[in-house]
Amino acid sequence: MLNIFKKTAIAGAMILSAGAALAEYPEKPIEVIVGYSAGGGTDVMARTAAPFIEKYLGDGASLVVKNMPGASGQIGVTEAANAEPDGYTLGTFNLPGMMARTIDREAGYDRDSFTYLANVVNDPNVIVTSKASGLDTLDKLLEEAKANPLAITVGMSSLGGDDHFALIKLEEATGTEFTIVPFKGSAPARTALLGGHVAMGILNISEVAEFQDQLNVLGVATKERSPFAPDLPTFKEQGLDLVNGSMRGFIAPAGLPEDVQAKLIDAFSQLSGDQEFLDAMAATANPVEVVTGEEFKQLTSDLYDLANGVWQTSPWN
Repeated sequence: MLNIFKKTAIAGAMILSAGAALAEYPEKPIEVIVGYSAGGGTDVMARTAAPFIEKYLGDGASLVVKNMPGASGQIGVTEAANAEPDGYTLGTFNLPGMMARTIDREAGYDRDSFTYLANVVNDPNVIVTSKASGLDTLDKLLEEAKANPLAITVGMSSLGGDDHFALIKLEEATGTEFTIVPFKGSAPARTALLGGHVAMGILNISEVAEFQDQLNVLGVATKERSPFAPDLPTFKEQGLDLVNGSMRGFIAPAGLPEDVQAKLIDAFSQLSGDQEFLDAMAATANPVEVVTGEEFKQLTSDLYDLANGVWQTSPWN
């Protein structure tokens, strides 16, 4: 009888201990690595989402954003992939760019290197030009590009990212050629545009929403007009079949403990129903599209296949 009581007590203690361990996460600040410069679309998403994830994680959770720009986002995502899988290092994750990095160069990660938490944003591309360029319509841009191949410089955040894929599609659809000027993120690319150092840029709608009076925004790469810029025509309206954009979300290293993974995914899952979060994202023109867990992993796999298909026909370096 005594042994029965002893075994029951031990089992009860183990259950309580396991429950306490789950309740204790997070016990310290969670670092969120952003592979791009501060002020760009990925950085804005991370900083906007952070306080809401803190709220849903509870227990006094704290998320600290750390920018690690370089190599088209590869430095940051590699750091996140190779971190300790304990739930205290997360990373932002851009599609199709992060999968393209595994195709066009040696990468310290692959699509199996991550625990997929949530995609949060689906942000369409826009083509913008410097006010100094005089190219204030799509027709003028294409006319100049055809007359002077490679003369128009294009600022963008990365090679092999959504902005680069949009340019490849533009060149193939119109028979034009441009000269790419890559930057360490969209914020410096936009700064170069505003200063007239490049004539054209391919960015995302969230990244130019506050700068529409300072740049020529020629169109948006969506099937229908964006609610964030209802007066901005789609490229389809202008006779150009161009639909493209960037998906941005969050990952952790592969091998995350199941209880920690479940708690993080539950926190991210609640974002789509949080009106305060949706309003905060709308204020930065970030279109929210929350996809979590296995569905996010499958989305990544599909976009890897897409990027690999582009590489086979139009290698970008």
